Amino acid sequence: MIAVVYSGTKTALWKIAKDGKTIAECSMPGINPCFVDQKTLLQQLNKKNILINHAEQIKKIHVFAAGATSAERREELAQSLSLFFKFSKITVQDDLHGAAIAACYNKSGIVGILGSGANCAYFNGNNAERNNFGLGYILGDEGSANYLGKLILKHFLQEKLPSNLIKKFATKYDLDRSEILERVYKKTMAQQFLSSFLEFYIENKDHEYIQQLVDNAFQRYVDIYMLPTIKLHPEKEVHFVGIVAGNFQERLRLVAQRNGFEINTITKEPIYNLLNYYSN
Repeated sequence: MIAVVYSGTKTALWKIAKDGKTIAECSMPGINPCFVDQKTLLQQLNKKNILINHAEQIKKIHVFAAGATSAERREELAQSLSLFFKFSKITVQDDLHGAAIAACYNKSGIVGILGSGANCAYFNGNNAERNNFGLGYILGDEGSANYLGKLILKHFLQEKLPSNLIKKFATKYDLDRSEILERVYKKTMAQQFLSSFLEFYIENKDHEYIQQLVDNAFQRYVDIYMLPTIKLHPEKEVHFVGIVAGNFQERLRLVAQRNGFEINTITKEPIYNLLNYYSN
């Protein structure tokens, strides 16, 4: 029995398989080792009956997590998980490596992540090439869910949104200026708060103003992440992974075309491909 885990900062998806068939699945808060300590992680695991019931039978766990970018962070996360899954061999890689396998399997290509966070890399079929893109939700993550969250909050507070969107936003969230600033600057898990506003984008994805915000965010992503990578690796297929890319495929493909490249595949939830890869 094996388990595959794909975790952004906001959500971790678990799938458990036996003899190549999925037998159980669940989701839980993200297990980014930069933000989640061992005590919190164990508390979250102990709330999931599916994981409790299968913990002793799972022999291998393949984990791909945002924030697991250094050997120290990967080891830290693996050790924490081993306290719960005592009979499992656990391997931890960052989410970019998981995205690359999900999109390319054993082939080479350029892989972009547009989920709760953002990243991009060339994948040679075995490993993702090192880059300087992963700067997190404060300094980077252009085009991601938390970046879009920052945009919508700024436009709401500065009263730049069209009146019909302001009304919808105020009704849906019932937030004022002081509450928003407190959630962003004083309370923990600000990145999850910012990412939560992706739902508003999805609900209003046909609104011209929302499309403009999304297109501008994608253009920032393309300028900073994608074009420099394509320059280093011309003629390679381009793939995207993540909930933002998956929900706004049409907008993303339009921005790509404006910048002179085509997108080969867009995978909204890479965990399905990862499970298939490791099950077979």
